Amino acid sequence: MLKSFFVSLSILVLLAGCATVGSSNLTLPDTQYTKQDQSCLSEALYHEARGTVDKGLRAVGEVILNRAADPRFPDSICGVIDQRYNGACQFSYRCDSIPNGVFNEPNEKSRTLAMALTLLTDRQEDITNGALFFHAASMNPGWFNTLSPRGQFGGNIFYR
Repeated sequence: MLKSFFVSLSILVLLAGCATVGSSNLTLPDTQYTKQDQSCLSEALYHEARGTVDKGLRAVGEVILNRAADPRFPDSICGVIDQRYNGACQFSYRCDSIPNGVFNEPNEKSRTLAMALTLLTDRQEDITNGALFFHAASMNPGWFNTLSPRGQFGGNIFYR
């Protein structure tokens, strides 16, 4: 009897946790950021770093926030993500032929939404040490050699 009670309780706790991840509990409280900022950041994290470890997600988000704070880039999260330089998208998913609002992996969508919320409400220390650029570790773009490496997280290399 006691064992079935704990099994039932465990199932209820698990279901409550699942409901929370997909619910409006992952919305932004009153901060300097907007729901649009959270949406843009979550979308970028999903398309640029889904499937990586949490540090990989966080590091991509740090680059976006660092750029928004740097006068050389647009001063908003959505502006940074939408920015083009010499006609090229700064974030590769903005230039592919896949519609940007498509999220085929619900668990990853929840992870990226939660990470965006964390970055916008409780950023703490920047793990990238001020990185403004990143690329996949599998790539070797020559111009990155002129930048200062800041670390490798989740399959990407970060630079300032």
